[in-house]
Amino acid sequence: MDRYCVFGNPIAHSKSPEIHAAFAAQTGQELTYEKRQAPVDGFAAAVHAFIAEGGKGANVTVPFKLDAVKVAQALTIRARAAGAVNTLHFTEDGIVGDNTDGAGLVADIVNNAGVQIIGQRVLLLGAGGAARGVVLPILEHRPAQLVIANRTVATAEALVEQFAALGGEGVVSACGYADLDGAFDLVINATSASLSAELPPVPASVFAPGALAYDMMYAASPTVFLQFAGQHGARLRDGLGMLVEQAAEAFSLWRGVQPATADVLQSLRDQL
Repeated sequence: MDRYCVFGNPIAHSKSPEIHAAFAAQTGQELTYEKRQAPVDGFAAAVHAFIAEGGKGANVTVPFKLDAVKVAQALTIRARAAGAVNTLHFTEDGIVGDNTDGAGLVADIVNNAGVQIIGQRVLLLGAGGAARGVVLPILEHRPAQLVIANRTVATAEALVEQFAALGGEGVVSACGYADLDGAFDLVINATSASLSAELPPVPASVFAPGALAYDMMYAASPTVFLQFAGQHGARLRDGLGMLVEQAAEAFSLWRGVQPATADVLQSLRDQL
């Protein structure tokens, strides 16, 4: 029986074992998937111990996504672009680090929410690790505009510098929250503000009529950001679909089969 796990600290709350068990049952794959809490200063040792036990791959969550970059012996293009790894694949040639977060976000927006990114005006709030991981997949869908807004403008500008060539002339730009101007078709909250029930300081005018407001966080009830967006006419979507879709991308990487996500997502939604 092939073995997989998710590393984190803390990790008890993780829904990943439930998601991957559902994917395995659906696709007829025989595997086990468990939670593993690695010591904050002992991630690499925990990974190598799991490999020694016969582990085939692992997901990586907070706070180890940067440690996983160092553990990997090779990085995919999207992991290198993100500067973070959330999926490890243990192969005969060594440990491959990947990042499926951005692909998961885009799949949830395009396939599940039915919102196209091509030709749209996109606003990304935040320029930290969560934002870094999604810029490349968003640009691959050719938005008309991608504005990255952040408290520290220099951090957002560094992201723009990294990805500007991929977006084309003038497509990607950075600004502070106070300098936001214009309305957007898709507004993505990649900040951690929702964890502390805070609202990124954005004006209500950022939401174009019928815009989709997307929060990478999820909870039983809408986050403060989604409540604010809903009050100003936006359609709302939380990050639960992103969680399921990034897991599906990792499962496909490991097993070579793409699982269907709709029923798994609905099951998790019903449990919230």
